[in-house]
Amino acid sequence: MPTLFDPIKVGDIELANRVVMAPLTRNRSPNAVPTDLAVTYYTQRATAGLVITEATAISHQGQGYADVPGLYAPEQLAGWRKVTDAVHAVEGKIVVQLWHVGRVSHNTLQPNGAAPVAPSAITAKAKTFLIGAEGPGSFVDTSPPRALDLSEVPGIVEDYRKAARAAIDAGFDGVELHAANGYLIDQFLRSGSNRRTDDYGGAIENRTRFLAEVLRATAKEIGAGRTGIRISPVTPACDAWDPEPQPLFTHVVERLAVHNLAYVHIIEGATEGSRDFQQGDKPFDYAALRAAYGQAGGKAAWIVNNGYDQKLAETAVENGDADLVAFGRLFIANPDLVQRLREHAALNQPDQATFYGGGAKGYTDYPARPR
Repeated sequence: MPTLFDPIKVGDIELANRVVMAPLTRNRSPNAVPTDLAVTYYTQRATAGLVITEATAISHQGQGYADVPGLYAPEQLAGWRKVTDAVHAVEGKIVVQLWHVGRVSHNTLQPNGAAPVAPSAITAKAKTFLIGAEGPGSFVDTSPPRALDLSEVPGIVEDYRKAARAAIDAGFDGVELHAANGYLIDQFLRSGSNRRTDDYGGAIENRTRFLAEVLRATAKEIGAGRTGIRISPVTPACDAWDPEPQPLFTHVVERLAVHNLAYVHIIEGATEGSRDFQQGDKPFDYAALRAAYGQAGGKAAWIVNNGYDQKLAETAVENGDADLVAFGRLFIANPDLVQRLREHAALNQPDQATFYGGGAKGYTDYPARPR
């Protein structure tokens, strides 16, 4: 019977344990460049079996929040190289989450002040985070997007491919495609944000086409064994909505199964909310989703996420319901989370006021237990 602390091979990546640091946007990368603070932050948490970085823009167009990092300019790659070198120096493993926000952006963050892009010109009922020239950041409404022209889609797929290559060049062990939480890939998947009438809209087969193309290009570039993906079947985050998530995401995982991926990362329920949240007429069946993936030939490791405490996580791994468990906010406040879980020690509580933007406070100053 496996435990949360047993090693596991995830695709081509050997992990020391099954505790995963989930991606966490922290808005501390001015000009989209990771700083030395990020080096400290990730190195502190490198005892996780796998560290997944904060969401990282694949292009300037892909940026949706102030001071989030990118992976498309030399200075960004240099900043990330410092992070990966430091994590590897303490024998950690780290992948970068590749991100295009689509419509969840603001025109002031876009090249030349342009409108954000989306599958369809439907404004998200969501907020983004801006930081002014002076003072703290604040959440504001997203800007109205424009619909992508059919001719533009291959260029965005190419941006994903380039970012995947840049990630490996910057020393990452792999990448995670962010196909969750109402961002661009997820926007294509869901009928609430995709009203296209071409090959990328309408039937589920068409709405999953963009995901399939991005995945194929990424896996071909860096290898499927270094490629993971994150999906969130029912979360309402960033105005994500579809009335029939079960057949939609069953088709999604069947498409994923074609590739020998490193892992599939599932957000269960509403991101940062109820694990029992549902869209449509009935509760989502996550066990059936995993079964459908296996029946289609999928063999990737299965990472679960959202609201897991130690007992729930240990039970999921021991019962075979998951191969690994990802923790988010617990890793914000507990850089030594793996040690604390091993010892059943008390946990620091996160300071929500310091989640987004700022400096070391609430980022690198949480205390660790003596070893």
